[in-house]
Amino acid sequence: MRTEQLLHTLKQCRKNDRNAQRELYESFYRYGLSVCVRYVADIDTSRELLNDGFMKVFSNIDQYKPDYPFVNWFKRILVNTCINHLRKSHQEIPTAELVEASEMGMEMDLFGKFSVEEIAILIQQLPPAYRTVFNLHVIEGYEHKEIAEMLNISIGTSLSNLHKARKKLQELILTNNF
Repeated sequence: MRTEQLLHTLKQCRKNDRNAQRELYESFYRYGLSVCVRYVADIDTSRELLNDGFMKVFSNIDQYKPDYPFVNWFKRILVNTCINHLRKSHQEIPTAELVEASEMGMEMDLFGKFSVEEIAILIQQLPPAYRTVFNLHVIEGYEHKEIAEMLNISIGTSLSNLHKARKKLQELILTNNF
């Protein structure tokens, strides 16, 4: 969707225009689903969370500031919706002690050898706790302090889960002959 068309659609959404809401939904559905699937492996649950996210967008559209990229605002809503779901469904981040969270020898640019689909498949195989921290840090770019606050865990647990996620990804690469 072009910028001026998006701004017009958002303006109409502020007026509760159902056609504009449908247009926004259809334009951002695939992107939104790709965000949700990174956090929740079950596709049906991901779709439910996406719909919840869109409801939050429509309910809070007046809080969106047009000088901020809509896609970033939308993604933030979806990530928070997924995290809240994980908390409520008792798939919380484990509070295991920090074993040794120093960076592993695996270079993340190793992923450059894989297609987006292959990377997504690998990430989906991670346990929910590891997948959440991995997505927030590596893909979304959050610092461990921010992740700890978002997930209500310690910084050490965030570091540990990232370490374990990377280790598990190494194992998955080797066992799946990628």
